[in-house]
Amino acid sequence: MILVTLGTNDKQFTRLLKAVESMILQGVIEDEVIVQAGFTTYESDVMKVVPYLDRNEFNTYLQTADLVICHGGVGTIMTALQNNRKVLAAARLACYAEHVNDHQIQILEAFEERGLLIYMKDLELMETYLEQAKTFTPATFTSNTDHMVELLESWIEAHV
Repeated sequence: MILVTLGTNDKQFTRLLKAVESMILQGVIEDEVIVQAGFTTYESDVMKVVPYLDRNEFNTYLQTADLVICHGGVGTIMTALQNNRKVLAAARLACYAEHVNDHQIQILEAFEERGLLIYMKDLELMETYLEQAKTFTPATFTSNTDHMVELLESWIEAHV
């Protein structure tokens, strides 16, 4: 099963859903595809598309997904990586009115450089990215949260 999630941005990201649907229609994707579309309105006969999944449903799909396809949102990526999922991610781009700027490019480049995901720079090449995902083993994700909490606690103790 493939989980596609577009985050909570209030702008449409139909470009990614069209690319996924095209791969299904061409027979490249044969798995069931579940889409949490957020604010993106999209109807499909070949994917289950819902605006939002409740937390339990989302976690169930995430735990059973062989692959997560998503936008370049840090929260979405971190959740998938923390659950040891393979991630294919595409940036929402300002030129398509999918975001106000192109900061997701830098986010995805940074995650890709660390070997944590496959950054889909060109959705016309989605078949290639899907093929790469079959043999892709993400680098081990390690959180820096504990270190950040320690830094904040030290600062508060010293200044408050």
